Amino acid sequence: MELKWKIKPFEALTVHELYDLLRLRSEIFVVEQNCVYLDLDGKDKKALHLLGEFEGEIVAYSRLFDAGISFDNASIGRVVVDANYRDRKWGHELMQEAIAGIKSNFGKDKITIGAQLYLKKFYESHGFVQTSEMYLEDDIPHIEMIRE
Repeated sequence: MELKWKIKPFEALTVHELYDLLRLRSEIFVVEQNCVYLDLDGKDKKALHLLGEFEGEIVAYSRLFDAGISFDNASIGRVVVDANYRDRKWGHELMQEAIAGIKSNFGKDKITIGAQLYLKKFYESHGFVQTSEMYLEDDIPHIEMIRE
């Protein structure tokens, strides 16, 4: 089966969608990565939320931002695929949908991300190039990357 994709502004998310996407983010970014940080950073209300659903469950997700919110350029963040579905390579589909969502909703081609260093090759496969030295964010090595 394929994923069903939706892009919604914060105000259009149902209570169940909001709960499920926050649960998924917490499962991966807090529990799996053993990282204590404040996921609710005040940016969710400014984001478009890309939801990938499989059998009625959110299993892939990212936030899309116009320029000037997270970076000077448009940006993609909180890129996550449920650990139970990573063998299906849905992360690639998620990035394709996110890039297309930036273009269709904000009319932008140039996208900046703050990527976890271990995912550098994954993001390079989607046209991103490293533009910064490694830095620590919540004790996890990151790099800035741009897709033109």
